[in-house]
Amino acid sequence: MVTSATAFADKGLDMPVVMDASASSAVPGMAFSPAECAAVYRAIFERRDMRHFAGGTVAPDVMRRLLTAAHHAPSVGFMQPWRFVRVASAALRTRLHALVEQERVLTARALGEREDAFMQLKVEGLLDAAELWVVALADGRDKHIFGRRTLPHMDLASAACAIQNLWLAARAEGLGMGWVSLFDPLAVAELLHMPADAQPIALLCIGPVQAFYEEPMLQQQRWATRCALDDLLFEDTWGQPVSKPTGESE
Repeated sequence: MVTSATAFADKGLDMPVVMDASASSAVPGMAFSPAECAAVYRAIFERRDMRHFAGGTVAPDVMRRLLTAAHHAPSVGFMQPWRFVRVASAALRTRLHALVEQERVLTARALGEREDAFMQLKVEGLLDAAELWVVALADGRDKHIFGRRTLPHMDLASAACAIQNLWLAARAEGLGMGWVSLFDPLAVAELLHMPADAQPIALLCIGPVQAFYEEPMLQQQRWATRCALDDLLFEDTWGQPVSKPTGESE
């Protein structure tokens, strides 16, 4: 049984065709059904970093589901470094927006000849999204050594997995989400009275949208394009292309 990828092809998405587990090397009974697999891939391929929101609300039980999905992300040494702060105060949301706007201008200046083009982009939806959450790395992270002795930034990698879980769950629920990183982390930490060694890494705008972008917004705006996958795959040594499987034609 094959799940059609026509809808994804129509959108320019290189959606993999989902085969019945019996036709693959999967352990019998372990793979999802083709429809379930297709739903997972659809969430991945239709997830968008949203900047345009339609106001409204997110039901508390839905928001709880999204956060639960985030909390079930993998983490190095099972340290679970993520912390989520809901911004319920309109005044606080406005102050966070001001910090983002300040950094937006500084980022534009740092881009040199692309300054004007950057200033034309919509880079956040803080004042329009139904929900605003700050994601931070927890305090006391230095005590977690397992998996971090040589790679201490694995706490950040773990928290990013939690954010991606939330993102995919939001898309499955029909909600948009945007990850905003244009801010001074020290200023945000001070504003939220965080412990000295906690570190904010994301402002998440979450809520209903009028529509999801057909492709990533920055690609729509010709700011950047997605790299070809094969250009990113190496074998045995950096820069060495992956060899074709035995029997694959040229």
